[in-house]
Amino acid sequence: MKADVSFMAGAAKVDTTPPLGTIINGDFITHYANEIHDPLFAKALWLENGVSTLVFVVVDICVMGQKLIDEAKAQIRQEQGLDPSCIMVCSTHTHAAGAVEEVHLVQADLAYRRKIPGKIAQAVSQAREKRKPARLAFGSARAPEHAVCRRFWMQENYIPINPVTGDRDAVKTNPSGAEKEIIRPVSSPDTELAFLAVQTVQGEWISILANYSMHYVGDWENGTITADYFGTFSGALKKMLGANEDFVGILTNGTSGDVNIWDFLKEKNYPKVHFAKSKLIGADLAGKVTEQIPSLQWETHPELGISYKVVEVNRRLPNERELARAREMVARGDYENLQPNQEGWAYLYAREQVLLAEFHSIAQCPVQVFHIGEGRVGALPGEIFAETGLKIKQELKGKPYFTVCMANGNLGYVPPAHELERGGYETWRCRISNLDGQAEEILRNKLLELINGNE
Repeated sequence: MKADVSFMAGAAKVDTTPPLGTIINGDFITHYANEIHDPLFAKALWLENGVSTLVFVVVDICVMGQKLIDEAKAQIRQEQGLDPSCIMVCSTHTHAAGAVEEVHLVQADLAYRRKIPGKIAQAVSQAREKRKPARLAFGSARAPEHAVCRRFWMQENYIPINPVTGDRDAVKTNPSGAEKEIIRPVSSPDTELAFLAVQTVQGEWISILANYSMHYVGDWENGTITADYFGTFSGALKKMLGANEDFVGILTNGTSGDVNIWDFLKEKNYPKVHFAKSKLIGADLAGKVTEQIPSLQWETHPELGISYKVVEVNRRLPNERELARAREMVARGDYENLQPNQEGWAYLYAREQVLLAEFHSIAQCPVQVFHIGEGRVGALPGEIFAETGLKIKQELKGKPYFTVCMANGNLGYVPPAHELERGGYETWRCRISNLDGQAEEILRNKLLELINGNE
């Protein structure tokens, strides 16, 4: 139903930068913050039309689990009266932020974790307070220069080993030190830079919420806090648009589970100085968005809607024989001195099997779609492969759309069935990769149903 009152929008950001000494997510082992390079934020975009309200919240953080996000949504519901289904909360996936979830041998920093739900709710409250009569438009650019598939077919003499099973994988993820053994990438990335632009009806900037399918840049030293290219994009965009201080630039992570920027094929010429690459890429993406602004078709009375469904999918859990072997390894493991080599990975993943065995055999997966005028924004709770996002876009035949990943929770990597069979890091069974071979298709089909209004 078309809204009978003016469309309103507001955006805000709240500083979430952790103090020095905070545990950092993003590696197999623990690092502690000893330098703040640039601030981290929780950024909120509020859209309403008198019939429906939609809220985006994007946090500069590696991953957030559903329990933490549900805590934030409960606080927002109490303060704003919003149903949780109309709130989308996601992580940018910077690997240089405070740890609020346990990943591999990195513990959650509980002192920092306690702050995050309140920061998210505060950003939403401020976004609501800043509402103004507004207009919006979907836009799209191409950015093929940066996103690279990180999974490779290797020469026959190179033997990538799966540390969970001890068997040979068919592909290798991030073959650092084995570049001469690469044949070619396994698949292609999604190179679209899609975005939702929001202005006041007078043409003043409120926000741009963009989406790009690339993991992160990572051109910093361990111990550094940084928003990575997600942050440099936002800063560069504000400057290029000539926007005022209230403008909130936002970059979400798309279907990048198998995509990063690491130049294993030596095809690029990025600067080597710390932070130079993330600055360059953020500015380049901001420039591509800015170039599209004159061609946008603005809507002043967009219809807004929400589709939300919790889907059940099966997990891959260790059997009794595998669990017994894992427990035996853990009992003799020297985890305080674990080395980053094949033997070390075997012990790390043995521990993962013991911990994963406590998980329920069925995973609850929230699937969400925001209907915004002629466009749609989907949300999935994990690290989704580029193939999935491309298939969804192909089905929509050019309709404005993008997929926000690591949204409303984190169920880890969700590889398509044939990629699961090929192996590689993203498929190694653990607490952040445990959905079965049917999960990707189930989630993709459900997302399409919601996009098309068939649910």
